[in-house]
Amino acid sequence: MIFDLFHTLLDGADGERDRVIGEMAVELGIPQQDLVAAYHSSWRERLIGWDVEQTIETLAGRLGHRPTDAQVTRAAALRRAFAIRSLGRASMATLTVLDKLRADGHPLALLSNAAAETAAAWVESRLAPRFDVTVFSCAVGFAKPDPESYHAAAARLGVPPETCVFVGDGADGELAGAAAVGMWVLRTVEHRDTDPSWDGPVLSDLGELPALLSGAGVAEGPASGGGRSPR
Repeated sequence: MIFDLFHTLLDGADGERDRVIGEMAVELGIPQQDLVAAYHSSWRERLIGWDVEQTIETLAGRLGHRPTDAQVTRAAALRRAFAIRSLGRASMATLTVLDKLRADGHPLALLSNAAAETAAAWVESRLAPRFDVTVFSCAVGFAKPDPESYHAAAARLGVPPETCVFVGDGADGELAGAAAVGMWVLRTVEHRDTDPSWDGPVLSDLGELPALLSGAGVAEGPASGGGRSPR
């Protein structure tokens, strides 16, 4: 099984994220709304290779600012602290579901469009030991819905993509991307209804997964929404 991270396993805390970027802007002497907008517009660049300091320096430069090393260090610390807080919010209910899936014999992979600070914080999170493999966009240099993302996760699990179930909220076109490589797609709306246009199977709560998959076969034909689904 392959899981997305934000808005799938835990809330993305988008409002808090933007507030933290605003705090970073204050440290850097940049108008808050300008840095927030720069973060949003550069999401793919940030998620496929920049570290925290490079992100800050690059975006500040685009906005006509040259922060000092001390300013960059303070701003980076705010961003890293947010990443740690975010991952620390995984609920016991979610952790229990993941433990149950592994106990039932389902190897688990994480496939996340994530910046370097998230990947760094992941190692010490309660989620990390629940997963057999991880694929972070910042580490591999490509992001969902690039087919290489899904192939990388399946390869690290040691299985072909068409034998995998992908679970995600639908951000960044990830559901269609998973279906395109033959994965069985389940959309979750527990934390956010991100892709309401997706007409495939929907989970209202991750707690539904173990019962859904326990002893389940796999539908032979394509499901609504593009992938195949467990039954």
